[in-house]
Amino acid sequence: MGISAGKDNRGIALVVTLTIITVLVTVSLELNRQVRGAVTDSAVFRDRTTLIHMIRSGVTVAGEILVRDKQDTEADSIQEDWAHPEKIEAYLAELPFPDGGLTVRISDEMARIQINALVAFPEGREFNETQQKLWGRFIELILTRQEEMAGPLFSEPIEPAAIINPVKDWLDSEDDDSITGLSGAEDPYYMDLSPSYSCRNGPVRHINELLRIKGITGDLFYSSKPGIPGISRYLTVFGLKEVSNGFTYPGKINLNTAEMPVIAGLLPIGHEFLAPEIVAWREEQEGGEYIHDLFDAQWYQQVPGLSDVEIDPDILTTQSDIFRIDCKAELNDLSLAAHVVVKREQESETGKWTCRVLRWVWD
Repeated sequence: MGISAGKDNRGIALVVTLTIITVLVTVSLELNRQVRGAVTDSAVFRDRTTLIHMIRSGVTVAGEILVRDKQDTEADSIQEDWAHPEKIEAYLAELPFPDGGLTVRISDEMARIQINALVAFPEGREFNETQQKLWGRFIELILTRQEEMAGPLFSEPIEPAAIINPVKDWLDSEDDDSITGLSGAEDPYYMDLSPSYSCRNGPVRHINELLRIKGITGDLFYSSKPGIPGISRYLTVFGLKEVSNGFTYPGKINLNTAEMPVIAGLLPIGHEFLAPEIVAWREEQEGGEYIHDLFDAQWYQQVPGLSDVEIDPDILTTQSDIFRIDCKAELNDLSLAAHVVVKREQESETGKWTCRVLRWVWD
């Protein structure tokens, strides 16, 4: 009996030992998994924090470039350092981020058509006629260009007014049933949609808000084919200027930085084909140096074929103070981007120029 009891005890002890070992191994594996997960999470958190610092540093450098430019010259053009990615990279090379990649691009927000200038603020009720004509030429050109390259955007031909009138109604302060022309739209139209919403009856706050407006489709806004930009590329909601009785949107466009479709919209009807000549004139170089000055807003009349052409001076400028900074940082397998709009401002007491952030969007 004693021998049998001893064998039973040894068997039980073995089972208990194996059970304990199994539990310990399981616990060890789980602890190891948790530790590895914590280490991974910590590394991701560390890298993401570094990416945020990289982005903020990039935006700071871009702001310094823009401030220095303001101190050096009054006019703003594609001939300056801020407009050249390779020159921006030279500034970024001074930043202490050897393990990651950082790219910064600066573009002139005033090279774009100011959406809110379509209505004459501060009253905010009637068309700004100069801007209405600009929109007419621009939308006609965009529709024609997209149809030539990607096919018709609409089942039936559409007039620019069918897009412009609803935008005007969205902006104006007349919140009633009176629409602009036959194609406009006020609250009754939008409240009949599903889901329903109200007409803004005020300035557009974000470019994507245009997609809520009658007549502006995704194809028109973004483009239906890669490589063919939609209207969103050439429009901006920025440009507000404070005046004694409120605010307004001057709607002036910088000819020195505007892209070809915008320039074509600036030109009088029948002269759109000369837009590429204006772009080429701005970019012409000799020995690595630009050979044409772009300080006077009428410099375009020196371009062959444009000596007798006049662009409405009410929509023309060579100066800008609002810029878009697109910044992207990469580190290990992570990336982070930000789209920042800044405005150069001069302090009244010190006279010092700074860049104030108007909008910061993380991507």
